[in-house]
Amino acid sequence: MIKINNKIIFSEKKPPVLIAEISANHCGSKNLFLKHIKEAAKSGADMIKIQTYEPADITVNSSKKIFKIKNGIWKGKSYWDLYKNACTPFAWHKDAFRLAKKLKIVLFSTPFSERAVDFLESFKVPIYKISSFEITDYSLINKIASTRKPIILSTGMASIKEIINAIKIIKKYHNKIIILYCVSGYPTPEHEANVSTIPMLKNKLKTNLIGLSDHTSSINTSLASISFKIVAIEKHFKLSNKIKSEDSKFSITAREF
Repeated sequence: MIKINNKIIFSEKKPPVLIAEISANHCGSKNLFLKHIKEAAKSGADMIKIQTYEPADITVNSSKKIFKIKNGIWKGKSYWDLYKNACTPFAWHKDAFRLAKKLKIVLFSTPFSERAVDFLESFKVPIYKISSFEITDYSLINKIASTRKPIILSTGMASIKEIINAIKIIKKYHNKIIILYCVSGYPTPEHEANVSTIPMLKNKLKTNLIGLSDHTSSINTSLASISFKIVAIEKHFKLSNKIKSEDSKFSITAREF
């Protein structure tokens, strides 16, 4: 069991904690970003998650082929342009955390750099998320773990060995870890979701709680995963199907949430 507050408890004996990920669905508008927080809170989300990075935290500004996306919904875009459009500006965070406090809902984030961790610490976040893309950034993982706050660790890009290595670093400080089973496909076809992997993770990682980060375009995979006693479900959240963003094709609406 991992307790965030009196309302949010990660436990196999309780319903899974529902996490609404806003990510890029703000479409570059601060007002739309704040509206997503309001509507996610109304929709039944237990927690709301954002991402804290700027393009330079993840990639370099280059037109070389190696820095261009070859397939999928972002085909032809450079990584720099993708992250430039998708990022949540640091300048928006203060109003976001102020709003979340007013709405009495937990807002937290995925930092993609050590400076982002320092920045988020100024808002006294109660929990952190580590992206599967960062699961081998051991310096970042150590920095986050050193705050001694609970950690949600996503696994979509990782091997079992890489997951165990990340856990070992965190365990130097604590074992308040929720592992998210995740397929890093955007969107993930339902037939590739393979939630039957969850029992394998439970067997390999017996001392940690397991949840789901679901990138499919519906709620079916999330519903199916509940039978495995997961403790959290994370879904990308959008106000409506009118939203057209880098994430909209694998996000669900307030009604679906």
